Amino acid sequence: MKDIYILAIETSCDETSVAIVKNGHECMALTILSQMDIHASFGGVVPEIASRLHTENITMVLDETLKKANMDFNDIDAFAVTNAPGLLGSLLVGLECAKTLSFIYNKPLITVNHLAGHIYANNLANNLNFPLLALIVSGGHTELIIMEGDYKFKKLGETLDDAIGESYDKVARVLDMPYPGGPNVEKLALKGKPSYELNLPMKNDSYNFSFSGLKSNVINLVHNEIQRGNKIKKEDLACSFQTIAIKEITNKVDLALKNYSEIKNMLIAGGVSANKYLRSEIEKVTNKYNVNLSMPKFIYCTDNAAMIGAAAYPLYLNKKFSSLDISVKSHESLV
Repeated sequence: MKDIYILAIETSCDETSVAIVKNGHECMALTILSQMDIHASFGGVVPEIASRLHTENITMVLDETLKKANMDFNDIDAFAVTNAPGLLGSLLVGLECAKTLSFIYNKPLITVNHLAGHIYANNLANNLNFPLLALIVSGGHTELIIMEGDYKFKKLGETLDDAIGESYDKVARVLDMPYPGGPNVEKLALKGKPSYELNLPMKNDSYNFSFSGLKSNVINLVHNEIQRGNKIKKEDLACSFQTIAIKEITNKVDLALKNYSEIKNMLIAGGVSANKYLRSEIEKVTNKYNVNLSMPKFIYCTDNAAMIGAAAYPLYLNKKFSSLDISVKSHESLV
């Protein structure tokens, strides 16, 4: 079978990204233009600014990616794009670009769920071996998913309130740390020890997560210490928070691997999968159950178009193409 080249576009939040992926596994070229420095002055992503910058940058990022791959649009077999979930204005920029290219070059249009993209980022390093357990950890999502095959998703559990990445960002604000909060809390935690007593949120046998109570626990602790005139040891508080937050995740992963003993493969996906402490703690659990663990390369952890190209490949093989009247959705689950 001939090699299939998919040009993929990702604009769901504040990264303008384009990639060309060969056969769903090999990234020929990837460009990521981050808006992080611009949004940092506002303490977070401003949707209107994000969509405007995508509009300004998308053609430049397209040209740069084709140049890196030494290819042109005639070499492309299909155009893939994220259409959900995400910021509506940002998603629309990417989708309209992909629709236009699909129409002009008469090539299939493939729309991809952003969360599926994070999962299939693992296909850029290793082949997905089914059945598997997928842990999605990002700013907006924390989910445990079982996959019996390509695009066969079964949800085991999800967060009942805040996502893990969201809780990291909120704790960062309490500790007066700049945006993006998550990576800064992780770095600070490495310098401290878990000396503050925080409560483990979910002490039950469900597969669901909760981080809102832990976040409130940190906020109340900081408020009380200030009221008493005590100085907060930020490194220790960051370490205490991270220890409990990751334990909340590893407990649920442990429970799932214990109850689904037939699963011998696991992957982690999403922006928080770049967290080194999370990786090491998950690895301990998978080693305990003799389960193979797949983790994406760091460049494929956060939002990028290569993961969208990888996720589009099974859809291409099954001719699951989208019509040009498809739109975007701010919320859409895998299951």
